[in-house]
Amino acid sequence: MSALEKSMHLSRLPSRPPLPGSGGSQSGAKMRMGPGRKRDFSPVPWSQYFESMEDVEVENETGKDTFRVYKSGSEGPVLLLLHGGGHSALSWAVFTAAIISRVQCRIVALDLRGHGETKVKNSEDLSAETMAKDVGNVVEAMYGDLPPPIMLIGHSMGGAIAVHTASSNLVPSLLGLCMIDVVEGTAMDALNSMQNFLRGRPKTFKSLENAIEWSVKSGQIRNLESARVSMVGQVKQCEGITSPEGSKSIVEGIIEEEEEDEEGSESVNKRKKEDDMETKKDHPYTWRIELAKTEKYWDGWFRGLSNLFLSCPIPKLLLLAGVDRLDKDLTIGQMQGKFQMQVLPQCGHAVHEDAPDKVAEAVATFLIRHRFAEPIGGFQCVFPGC
Repeated sequence: MSALEKSMHLSRLPSRPPLPGSGGSQSGAKMRMGPGRKRDFSPVPWSQYFESMEDVEVENETGKDTFRVYKSGSEGPVLLLLHGGGHSALSWAVFTAAIISRVQCRIVALDLRGHGETKVKNSEDLSAETMAKDVGNVVEAMYGDLPPPIMLIGHSMGGAIAVHTASSNLVPSLLGLCMIDVVEGTAMDALNSMQNFLRGRPKTFKSLENAIEWSVKSGQIRNLESARVSMVGQVKQCEGITSPEGSKSIVEGIIEEEEEDEEGSESVNKRKKEDDMETKKDHPYTWRIELAKTEKYWDGWFRGLSNLFLSCPIPKLLLLAGVDRLDKDLTIGQMQGKFQMQVLPQCGHAVHEDAPDKVAEAVATFLIRHRFAEPIGGFQCVFPGC
């Protein structure tokens, strides 16, 4: 998940993101600007990368849930894309444009429950079991009893959900599985420090541009082009009065005043509400999902993930930002040839955003190698083993 992801690997990543363009993606070139020119942090609409958007209704015991999907392509297998925690389907925007130009395929990028524009009755239930069932239900709602060939591709938390979906046979036409930069051992080791990382993030932003700028300069997303479209799915406009944590300095000031004058608590509380309203006015954007409240589900996402991945009886691909991510089970499995692996250096944890072209080449090569899809425009496999 975006916060979890970054926490997992923070100690392994450079303190500053590499210079624009060093990630090797075509989009990186767009970040190179001459002297005196400022980088453009303005948001970009999804329609520049996806062909259409749809809200898929899924019926359950409590009523109807609505899942937002973004789509492109009309032929070939469906690549069902699952984002990391805190992100949204928009994190796949630049990758979508890159993969569609290389192989014949259809893209379905899904906002998982509690994320993006998906609306469900119980958005706080982010268990692996529930989210895996969501994926199966969305496939059934979209395609009925005869779904087309589908490859599941997931990043971090989304990679874990893809594996749980595959291992539970919830997608009957599944032909392939891809995890992007998620490894059980590394993830489990990072869980203890997760809350500290979340507390260190900004709680609010002055504008969408401010949120996009933070994501790039903090290194969360190293590709400005991707950040401009994907951060829109991570933040939202504040609703009502912000929480006491909305502005740390305001909260601390209020606590001090309450200690000095307990008898004036009523006036202090009134002043606190006024300050909170000012915070909302000055910083109208906040995170769409409070990741700290999902802690009880983290263990269930990742525990046993490596063996589940290895046990799925379909062709598998693992894309990593560094070979040091591998745990013991995956190392042994890779040596036994149980899955294909590609390491993409000079990327942060959001590999598919930092280097969308490289990820697209790896996925396209995998699809062509297994004869799942046909190349477009003379695309040729570029990685060893094809």
